[in-house]
Amino acid sequence: MLHTNMCDLLGIEAPIIQAGMGVFTSAELVAAVSNAGALGSLGTGLRPVEDLKSEVLLRPVRGLKEELKRVRQLTHRPFAVNYTLTQPNEELFSLILEARPPIISFALGDPGELVKKVHDIGSLAMHQVTTVQQARQAARRGVDVIVAQGGEAGGFGGPVTAMPLIPQVVDAVNPVPVVAAGGIADGRGLAAALILGAQGVNLGTRFLASIEAPVSEVWKQAIISAESEDAIIVEFWNDIFPRWTMAYETVPRAIRTPFIKEWQKRSKDIKQEAERLRTEVISAIQQGKMQDFIPWAGQSSGLIHDILPAAEIVRRLVAQAEGLLRQAPQFVT
Repeated sequence: MLHTNMCDLLGIEAPIIQAGMGVFTSAELVAAVSNAGALGSLGTGLRPVEDLKSEVLLRPVRGLKEELKRVRQLTHRPFAVNYTLTQPNEELFSLILEARPPIISFALGDPGELVKKVHDIGSLAMHQVTTVQQARQAARRGVDVIVAQGGEAGGFGGPVTAMPLIPQVVDAVNPVPVVAAGGIADGRGLAAALILGAQGVNLGTRFLASIEAPVSEVWKQAIISAESEDAIIVEFWNDIFPRWTMAYETVPRAIRTPFIKEWQKRSKDIKQEAERLRTEVISAIQQGKMQDFIPWAGQSSGLIHDILPAAEIVRRLVAQAEGLLRQAPQFVT
């Protein structure tokens, strides 16, 4: 059985965490992952508090209140709620605290005093970093788990790739448990992360290509059709959505689209067009058309070749990693 100390801390069976990918997560995805023995994460980035209903929307956009209610209905196992720090929203964070999820995770900036607020309600605090310096700061804040995310990840990454980052963070924050992220999509990545000293893995792109993920089939097919080099850095995102002053310096990665190609070439025009583009992107998210604009995905896309139920993804990750780790002694003579 594949098990680490982090599993005991979080109350899960498998050392696998589904990343909190903002509005591209749902109660159904979170529950499917948690019910499979891993840790599902509900993202709050760009998510409204209340449901959005409109004739122009392909489907209603569920707000955080409804998503939290549905998660509780669909699973009795531990789950996390992710709060991004690039654009703070006090109302959203207050709602998260009120819900008292077992784990609250942070990303993209210094969580500061928010860690104490998480502990005050009896929840665990998990935080994602992209450098060793950020990891040390997070450990000083008192977080319970640190996610070390390499720059090859989908969503927002930093300057260091996963292979050198993970062991450095493990050494820097010991005994705080470290979770590996970036470029991991199968049991080989999970096994490698454990060998590097991590106590689990955090996966985003692999779970986007799942039956339960609330993104379009076009987006999912783009992931399974992509090579790693098709997942490119979107430099202009931070001009469209300016970062909070305390945010980390990160850039997102997504599968190349005509929209990305056009605005990479027109980078000098971005700031003048930022307000219009921001409205356009938010509208695309609400209408389920993000695949035509900026379909987040990491370089692990090249490892993903099928769309599976989330529970099957968890099962395969564990089975493959267990098999590989059992074979490891053959390399030592």
